[in-house]
Amino acid sequence: MSTMKIAVLMDDIANINPKKDSSLAMMLEASRRSHTIYTFDSNDLFAEAGVVYANASLTKVRDDLTSWFEKQPVEKIPLSDFKVILMRKDPPFDMNYIYATYFLEQAEKQGVLVVNKAQSLRDANEKLFALNFPNCLPNTLVSSSQTQIKAFIKSQKTAVVKPLDGMGGHDIFKFSIGDSNIDTTLKRLTDNGNRPIMAQEFLPDIVKGDKRILIINGKPIDYALARIPAKGNFKGNLAAGATGVGQPLNKRDYWLCEQIAPTLKAKDLMFVGLDVIGDFITEINVTSPTCIRELDTQFNLNIAGVLFDAIEQQIKPRK
Repeated sequence: MSTMKIAVLMDDIANINPKKDSSLAMMLEASRRSHTIYTFDSNDLFAEAGVVYANASLTKVRDDLTSWFEKQPVEKIPLSDFKVILMRKDPPFDMNYIYATYFLEQAEKQGVLVVNKAQSLRDANEKLFALNFPNCLPNTLVSSSQTQIKAFIKSQKTAVVKPLDGMGGHDIFKFSIGDSNIDTTLKRLTDNGNRPIMAQEFLPDIVKGDKRILIINGKPIDYALARIPAKGNFKGNLAAGATGVGQPLNKRDYWLCEQIAPTLKAKDLMFVGLDVIGDFITEINVTSPTCIRELDTQFNLNIAGVLFDAIEQQIKPRK
């Protein structure tokens, strides 16, 4: 395929961990395919005289743990100049994130492929989106009522509570009824009963890991990264000290992927990270799913290559 001008909307590339960063894996693949890559952050977007622009930098990348990028001076570029924009901004999913999706939507109107689709990023909250697939979920309550949440914890014996907009294991708590800090924690997480949070039954299978399954265009990669919690911890997040162990998908994993694939495709959610504990989906990550590099390394894969094959397939009809 002919070379394309690609943009990546991401946090500052200088601050990433090059060994583990999935956005870098995507950029390295784009570079191998001789595509031109620009990077910018959400605060670099602006609209002027009816045109949406980014203050973007031409960015060269290499697979080097000490010197992985080189940025050129910033240029003012209309978003419509790009063939593809990869939206790789990490949460928090706040109003600034939403504003960025509105800018990206203007680019989509002019034929730019945004991965993942701007409207779908807004629609598919990473915790609540899973409610569309009740047969794939553990027992789950979403509520701002502390009374309701405490009754749920009591009925489950042990439950995990988490905010609807977090990432990396932040503010996730495991409670059994009678724990002394339930009230103060629920009061804070629900903003005194004004903000809904998620409570789920505690899944003992977490000891075998919180599996991250990557799905590209509705098809899962055949290996998942099971994030095994650190000793004495229940959080399967690499950011919370978990260890990533690769393993092939099992029958149930494929079944779960089949349940959600048609919806992902219908919403143009091209690159998705499914979190699975035991037999159940706990989250569907659509903003900036990670674990490409760990799986590539353990199984000699090229997951970003699969993604770019899918992207290039999408681009062809637009010529």
